[in-house]
Amino acid sequence: MNAISNIWNHPKTSAAGLLIAIVAIAGALSQQGISLGNAGSGSVVSLVAALATALLGLLAKDPDSVQQTSRQASGQTGGAAAKLGVWLLIALLIPLPWMEGCTAANAAQDIVNWTPALQSAVAIVDSTAAVLAPADASIFTTATTDFDADSNLLVNQAKAYLANPSAGILAEMQTQIVTLNQQVNAALLQASHITNPTSQQHAMAAIEDVATVATAILSLVESISSKAAIAQMAAQSAVKISAVTPYFNRPRAAAMVAAHYGEPVEQAEAQIARAEQAETTAGL
Repeated sequence: MNAISNIWNHPKTSAAGLLIAIVAIAGALSQQGISLGNAGSGSVVSLVAALATALLGLLAKDPDSVQQTSRQASGQTGGAAAKLGVWLLIALLIPLPWMEGCTAANAAQDIVNWTPALQSAVAIVDSTAAVLAPADASIFTTATTDFDADSNLLVNQAKAYLANPSAGILAEMQTQIVTLNQQVNAALLQASHITNPTSQQHAMAAIEDVATVATAILSLVESISSKAAIAQMAAQSAVKISAVTPYFNRPRAAAMVAAHYGEPVEQAEAQIARAEQAETTAGL
């Protein structure tokens, strides 16, 4: 009875929760390849998710006047509006890999947009050994020796795929991002064993910047890859992302992502969390 009473007394809250559930379920169905039929150039699942998100947006922007009046009397209007805004943000942050049309092209452009940041992060890695203690510099250099070659190859493949989005180039990019990701993950584990606190701090920070970009690109490549390709990528991933996430500097990573997309840090944090969750679920 309490549940029914809460639904009756808080219809907007209940409606928002229902809409979020619809978007989440649609995302899960899409990731499993369930479309429930076609709707124009898209699918029924994508249409339902889009409508639910749009309705949630209207719900967040159009508070009920009666409820607004009563809540103003109790000083709760701001909190209710903030909650609706958070719900809308959550719905918009739910990954939409099922959306068709320009998704692959957008992902390809996004990957290329990340390449300057990747090259910049690798350049910092190249200069970091000079500020480490000699013994630590040797460990660091050995751990990161392949960063330049692997990142340059990935950059060239990303540009080639954007210019000619063929299955062959995508397959090469899938292999290369896994290769780079594995190099970065292994380097993080090795750098974590550096005992000099100052050296470890410099080493980890440099590698983490590369890891942030590599994780973003891996997530983008995953979003345009088939289930079979993702399974193959996972099989090639000996050092899983779950093994290195304890070493991530999350505020630093969120700041990088926020600066890249020109968005609030909180939104970047949510994107990073969802990307890591998706990659862990995929076995990467």
